[in-house]
Amino acid sequence: MAEEELEALRKHRLAELQAKHGDPGDVAQQEAKQREAEMRNSILAQVLDQSARARLSNLALVKPEKTKAVENYLIQMARYGQLSGKFSRRKVMDSDEDDDY
Repeated sequence: MAEEELEALRKHRLAELQAKHGDPGDVAQQEAKQREAEMRNSILAQVLDQSARARLSNLALVKPEKTKAVENYLIQMARYGQLSGKFSRRKVMDSDEDDDY
């Protein structure tokens, strides 16, 4: 009976640890999401000036889905080499008003 209790305690402890730390698949998935977010931020830092980043941050508070669309648009343009120089606040505001991306 002591062995059964010990096994039950082990299973309970294992369940607690998995709940606390998640399983390894979740950790890998979280790390992948974190790397993707870092990559996005890095690209956006290269293509946006300070005022443009501030504008996107403000827009994210009001319209997060629109912000994501503008960011995706800018990242895609950067990846294909279609951007010349950094985007300013004015260019971001113009992009924000265009709904054709």
